[in-house]
Amino acid sequence: MVTHVIEKNPSDERGTLLAFVEAQRGGLRRALLGLSEEQAAATPSASELSLGGLLKHVAETEHNWVRMAQQLPPEIERTMATWSDSFRLTESESVAGTLAYWDRVAEETERFIRSVDSLEQTFPLPEAPWYPPTSQVSLRWLLLHLVEEIGRHAGHADVIRESLDGKTAFELVAEAQGAPGQG
Repeated sequence: MVTHVIEKNPSDERGTLLAFVEAQRGGLRRALLGLSEEQAAATPSASELSLGGLLKHVAETEHNWVRMAQQLPPEIERTMATWSDSFRLTESESVAGTLAYWDRVAEETERFIRSVDSLEQTFPLPEAPWYPPTSQVSLRWLLLHLVEEIGRHAGHADVIRESLDGKTAFELVAEAQGAPGQG
C-alpha cells in the first residue's frame, strides 16, 4: 500500500474500517490525476479495462452494496445486456462527473455505517449462483468487502496508469500532496 491509514481512535472500529475504504478509493482517484478524458478511456493493456471504466465500476458497486445493506433496490440495475456499460464511461459521462457521483456515494456509505446500531447487523444477499442460498452478511463484512473490491481495482488502475504514461502510484501520491517538482 502506497499510503498509510492512520487509526485515529483504536476503539472506533467503524472509523478505522471507513478509513481503509477511503484509502483504497484514494488509490483509484489518484490514478486519474491529470489525465484527459481520452487517456481515462484508453485500454493500454491486454485487458479491456480503462481508468474511467474502473472508476465508474467501483462507484456503482459501492453504491449497490450500500443499497443492498439498506435493503433498498439498486439505483442502477445492470443486466447481461448492460453489464459492460458498468466498465466504461458512456458519451454522456465524464471523469469529473463520475468522481462527483462517487463522492456522494462515499458520503452515503459513511452516513449509513455511522447510523447503524452495530456492525454485526446483517442483511440478506440476493439470490445468485455465486452466493449460498439464504446468505446473510454483516455490515463489518460489507466494509471489508469494499476494501477488497476497491483495492483490487485500485491495483488494476496502478498498472493501467503506469502503462499510459509511466507514472507510478508513489509519484501520484507525491503529486496529489503537491510535492515540489511534481505535476
